[in-house]
Amino acid sequence: MRKLFQALFSHRMLALVRKEFGQIRRDRRLGISLIVPPLVQLTLFGFALSATVTDLRLGVIDDSRTPESRELIAALTESKSFRLSGYYSSPKQLEDAISQGKIHAGVVVPYDYNRDLQRGRPVTVQFLLNAMNANTAQIGQAYAQGVIQSYNAGLRAQGLHASFRQIAAPDVSRRGQVMLAPAFLYNPGLVDTWFIVTGVFGLLLILNSSLVSSAAMVKEREAGTIEQLLMSPARTWEIIIAKMAPLFVLLCLMMLVAIAVLKFVFGIPFHGSLPLVLAAGMLCILSGISLGTMIATFSKSAVQAQLTSFFINPPLNSLSGALNPVEAMPKWLQPVTVVNPIHHFASIVRAGMLKGSGFSTLWPNFLGLFIFTVVLVALSVWRFRKQLS
Repeated sequence: MRKLFQALFSHRMLALVRKEFGQIRRDRRLGISLIVPPLVQLTLFGFALSATVTDLRLGVIDDSRTPESRELIAALTESKSFRLSGYYSSPKQLEDAISQGKIHAGVVVPYDYNRDLQRGRPVTVQFLLNAMNANTAQIGQAYAQGVIQSYNAGLRAQGLHASFRQIAAPDVSRRGQVMLAPAFLYNPGLVDTWFIVTGVFGLLLILNSSLVSSAAMVKEREAGTIEQLLMSPARTWEIIIAKMAPLFVLLCLMMLVAIAVLKFVFGIPFHGSLPLVLAAGMLCILSGISLGTMIATFSKSAVQAQLTSFFINPPLNSLSGALNPVEAMPKWLQPVTVVNPIHHFASIVRAGMLKGSGFSTLWPNFLGLFIFTVVLVALSVWRFRKQLS
C-alpha cells in the first residue's frame, strides 16, 4: 500500500498530471464542454421529458345546450388538464379537427343530457381522444375520468339525483365496505420530474465521460504527442492515470454542480448521505472515462470514435431503467440491467436522495458499479498498453 501511494504521488507522476492539466487549460473549449453542456442538458431534459400532460386542446359538441351541460364543460376546461379550443356542430367536424391536429380531444354531450340527469338516469358522454400518442391518450383519459368523478361527487352533494328507499328494519346482512386510503411515500406530491432527472444525471455522467475521454485520447494520438510520452521514462500505467486525472477532476466538479441543480432547481429532497452519492458518482465517472478510453483504442480517428460511442451508448441508456421503470421492460431484458452502470448509479441516487437509504441497503448496487468500473479500467489499460506497444 505504501509503495502504491508513493508511485501515485511520485515526482514523475505529478509532472505528467501537471502536463495534462496544462493542456486542458490551453484548450478552454474542452473545459467548458465538460461542465456547461451537461448542466444545460440536465435542466432541459428535466423539464422536457416530464410525463405530465397539461393544456390539452378540447373540442366540444353540446347538443344539450343547458346549464347542466355548460357546467360539465366548465368542469373539464377549468382544470389545467384541458383548454377549450372551440365548439363544433357535427361529429364529422370534430373528427376532422382531431385528425388535423387542431385539437387533442373532443367531448360530445347528448341532446337528452339534462332530461336524463333530472330523472336520475345514467348519462353517457362520449369522449374522443387522439391515440396517435398512446401515452398522451391514456393520461388524457385519466384526467377526464378524474374530472367526471369530481363532477358526480358534486351532483351527489347537491342531493339532486338521490333515490330513497324505506325499509322496516336495518339490513343486518349487509356487509361492510373496504375503503382505500393511499399514502404516497418518498414523493407525496407525485412529482414525476424527480424520477426523470435522477436518471438523466447518470446518463449524462456516462455519456460525457465516454465521449470526452475518447475524443481527447484520439486527438492526442493524431497530434503525435503519444509517441513523445513513450520516449519519456514514465510507465504506461502512469501515462494512463495522468490522462484520466484531469478529466476525472473536471467531471467531479460538474457532478457537484449537477447535484446543486437537482436540489435547488428541481427541489429534490436530500434525505441520505452526500458522501454516499458522491462515491457512486465517482465510480460512474471512472466507468465512463474507461469506456471512452477503450473506445479510443479501437478507433483510428475522432469521427470513428464518435460513431462507436453512438453505437454503444444508446443501448446503455435504453437498458438502464433510468428514464423508465425496469419492470416495464420485457422479462428477458430485465437481467441485462445488472451489468449496466447507469442502472446501479440511478438506483443509488434515487434511494439515497429520496429514501435516505444507507450503504447497508445499497451495497448490491455499489458492488455492481464497482465491478463494472474495475473491469472497464482493466480493459482500457490493457488495450491502451497493447496499442502503445
